[in-house]
Amino acid sequence: MVAALTAATALAATGTASATSAGSRTSAAGRDVTVMTFNIHHGADPDDVLNLDHVAQAVRQSGADVIGLQEVDRHFASRSDFVDQAEWLASRLGLHLAYGTNLNLDPEKPGDPRRRYGTAVLSRFPIVNTRNTLLPRSETGEQRGLLEADLMVRGKKMRFLNTHLEDTSQAERRTQVAAINAIVNGSRLPTVLVGDLNATPDSDEIASVTKRLTDTWPTAGKGDGFTYDSVNPRERIDYVFASSGVESRRARVLDVTVSDHRPLRVELNIR
Repeated sequence: MVAALTAATALAATGTASATSAGSRTSAAGRDVTVMTFNIHHGADPDDVLNLDHVAQAVRQSGADVIGLQEVDRHFASRSDFVDQAEWLASRLGLHLAYGTNLNLDPEKPGDPRRRYGTAVLSRFPIVNTRNTLLPRSETGEQRGLLEADLMVRGKKMRFLNTHLEDTSQAERRTQVAAINAIVNGSRLPTVLVGDLNATPDSDEIASVTKRLTDTWPTAGKGDGFTYDSVNPRERIDYVFASSGVESRRARVLDVTVSDHRPLRVELNIR
């Protein structure tokens, strides 16, 4: 039931930001990379007011090098003014883009672009390969996916994975995690998995992920790490996981309320 397709990859017109970042250094100890995961709720705040520029500001102010975004519309619906949010954010921020389409619907009017919904990766570093794998789902579940982006970080490849798991069924999340683990187990690159997993740290799903990857928050964060909801955080359901060879140095939940989730920012070192 798991299908693979090529995710659309576009390079922003501004190329100067892609290869060099003041926050990403190369040293004898490795390469410093700051990553972030952020469920942007199609650009709407907790009151459901659409303002994609606020999302762009939050991403820019974070200083993150690589960002995994969930709930990103491309010409999808009136809720996001039929804007291609992925391309708009990449162009606005001068970042490379990879996109994973999980819902692909006919346009409302003939001749309009197809209506797509899914996840995105924004990166200062060149994206050399992308793939989106559709994850298992029930007949009533929403289609979810795993977006893979191979990045060239100052001469060294790393794999960045971004996902958004089912929110209504733990059984479905378990099958989705099993599919993700199969992909992670096949990777020989330093790997980072981010996303909204819709599961708390004590769940079976997270226990399954951490058999291979390390949850960065317990080692690099302070406090509860709650990311949802943004106004009154009470759950930790957004994660950054790292493989061996990737050291987590500092993790922080940003005090941002431009979506219904708060972004999680983690400073890593690729050894």
